Amino acid sequence: MIAIDSSRISSMLAQMEGSLQRMQAKPASLLETLAQPEQASPAQDFGGVLRSHLDSVNAAQSEARDLGQRFVMGDDSVALSDVMIAGRKSSLAFQTTVQVRNRLVAAYQEIMSMPV
Repeated sequence: MIAIDSSRISSMLAQMEGSLQRMQAKPASLLETLAQPEQASPAQDFGGVLRSHLDSVNAAQSEARDLGQRFVMGDDSVALSDVMIAGRKSSLAFQTTVQVRNRLVAAYQEIMSMPV
């Protein structure tokens, strides 16, 4: 018969409750952020927008990598759900960037094949 370690179960329940509390606190700030449209300046160039997007993708990947390393090293302040969410966010951001790049290349090739 396998003995159940009640301290580990209690620890996991506490971690799950902490994650739930953090998730319940985040939607308000997320909704406030989404409700306020970004004020883009009309003079902003495409290169600047692209650079800022690439910087945000890089930051998301760095955060996901950092959280994963901290979780693996046994940091109790990092929940598995946080690691998984950060990893998924960075993956989606990267996939979006790749799709934008593919569309830009296709548009460039179409323009270059037009007769002059």
